[in-house]
Amino acid sequence: MPTALPTTTDQAERLITLGAHEVAGLSAADLRSCAAHVQTTGALLVLSPDRAPASALAPLLELRGRRGFVVTDMTDVDAFVPIEGVELPSGPVYVLEGLDRGDAMANWSPDEALPALTGAGRTPLTLTEGIHWVLQAPEVLDRNHCFMTIASRRRRPNGALDARTPALWISNGTGRDGRERRDAPKVGWCWAGNRHTWLGFASAQRRVPVT
Repeated sequence: MPTALPTTTDQAERLITLGAHEVAGLSAADLRSCAAHVQTTGALLVLSPDRAPASALAPLLELRGRRGFVVTDMTDVDAFVPIEGVELPSGPVYVLEGLDRGDAMANWSPDEALPALTGAGRTPLTLTEGIHWVLQAPEVLDRNHCFMTIASRRRRPNGALDARTPALWISNGTGRDGRERRDAPKVGWCWAGNRHTWLGFASAQRRVPVT
């Protein structure tokens, strides 16, 4: 299972080292100030996706010396936005509390997992939230124990949901990924009705604004 998160102060320093604060248009001082206001231990510091989209954050991922990437057939990754019922706090920074990788739901489909999570009073993670988790705790991605982020979906022009659901896992270096990307953290997708034994469903207890 994943280890405990660093303090939000340390998380801010990690994001600053990676340059993520610049992606979000924040100064290092602003991000440090936001982190200092968080009182909850074990919370995940998240940059608003309006400021730091998945396409900009994914290359900052790193696992065992391999840099992260988005699969080649997901050029529209930033069009995957929060689903109905998932409200992100306003402001450039917020936190997630009570994270769970969702291992107990491995081999469920997204269509099955979503009502189960919401029925339990939990909220599924968005794609950028999942990326932030891996940025701070790379070991949250483990062979045969990775996760989907089903709070992010793309709407088609007719209003229907795209059947793809985003996920984060470890590349095998096959196909279009390329052998040089074996063991790299990967942003990809799965069909909403399909099951995968090695993918759980990341969720949290709540999102809290940082003031």
